[in-house]
Amino acid sequence: YNAAALIADNTTQTVYFKHALPNYAVFDEKRYFTTGSDACVVDFKGFKLGITICEDLWVTEPALMAKDAGAELILNISASPFNIGKVQARLETFRSRVTETNLPIMAVNLVGGQDELVFDGSSFVLDSDGQVIASLAAFEESMALVTANKSESGITLASNDIAPSTEPLADIYMALVTGVRDYIHKNGFQGVVIGLSGGVDSALTLAIAHDALGSEHVEVVMLPSRYTRDISQEDAAQMAENLNVKYAVISIEKVFQSFTETLAPEFEGLPEDVTEENIQARCRGIILMAISNKKGKMLLTTGNKSEMAMGYSTLYGDMAGGFNPLKDLSKTLVYELCDYRNSLNPDIPQRILDREPSAELRADQTDQDSLPPYSVLDAILELYVEQDASVDTIIAKGFEPEVVKRIVRLLDINEHKRRQAPPGVRITARAFGKDRRYPITSGYR
Repeated sequence: YNAAALIADNTTQTVYFKHALPNYAVFDEKRYFTTGSDACVVDFKGFKLGITICEDLWVTEPALMAKDAGAELILNISASPFNIGKVQARLETFRSRVTETNLPIMAVNLVGGQDELVFDGSSFVLDSDGQVIASLAAFEESMALVTANKSESGITLASNDIAPSTEPLADIYMALVTGVRDYIHKNGFQGVVIGLSGGVDSALTLAIAHDALGSEHVEVVMLPSRYTRDISQEDAAQMAENLNVKYAVISIEKVFQSFTETLAPEFEGLPEDVTEENIQARCRGIILMAISNKKGKMLLTTGNKSEMAMGYSTLYGDMAGGFNPLKDLSKTLVYELCDYRNSLNPDIPQRILDREPSAELRADQTDQDSLPPYSVLDAILELYVEQDASVDTIIAKGFEPEVVKRIVRLLDINEHKRRQAPPGVRITARAFGKDRRYPITSGYR
């Protein structure tokens, strides 16, 4: 069972078995737990408490059962993971339970990260009218004092602890920081290493890692090639200096030449293509993983959701690493979060945000050589991946049919890459990984 126990005076007063076992999105509780059947109401210090667990209050029946069993106040303990819009959705859903039962609710939620999931806390107390009596800040472990008084008319709650509201980008950024911090610390690593390219994705990754772990636990490496522009090296060095992290430059040119010379007999008569680009990315992956192995620091990858969706990445190259903070961020959101982070302190050089993104794996390359404009790509991906919209529905919203079909096709055929990608922080309602389970082998067109 998924169970909750009330312990007081060194004694287990009661044990409750969770009723509502979620089996959607990232949840698989029906695989592991047996469904509880009985309401749990315990008399504690003169108050009849109805105990529930997480999903029990996302559906109707458990709260009503607790009321029918005599509950005067409902307690809910949760490990409810964060995604965009979840904090408000949780509050409104629990308000519905107040309306249905006319009982106050105390909702306590976990804070911290576990693998790709991040739990925001954001605990709160609602009175019998659905008003927030107390609330705790998101992504912080904290406590609030709530006073309960009982009379013939019911229970009255009072508190002076109301957390200030935060903007959505602040919540997303703190989810990323929390996810990185806890993944690194809970898995016993002393720090991280990042390949710093001078581009926007690695810049945001560095900012998150710095804020999560501190500058002394972050090491960055610029790995230039013949195609790396001076501006990229200058901006990477500037950002490393801004955040006071260890910075090294290791050229991949000799390693790349060694590979191409070794493979020359196999490639004879064949034109250069994406193969040579992927070799460069894999040269970088080998060097970064060697530093990670030798120093016991986890390598953070830097690919965003837009790139991962399209397969715009290299297996065993820029995908090499142990954790990806940006895995569930669209490219559009990457830029928004960079602006947000710079509003706190302008550590990300503005030139990184102003110039066109490029993998710099061939001369004069830009992302838009291979991908639609990110404003178009990200809008289509949100509809198709996160909202389950069909191709016809997306086209009906005004997008070019051939663009939509190409994006969906690239998304579907690159599942094999995503299946081999490291885990990363989940911040949307549908992330790649545990959320979106799609077959690699499929003849569907």
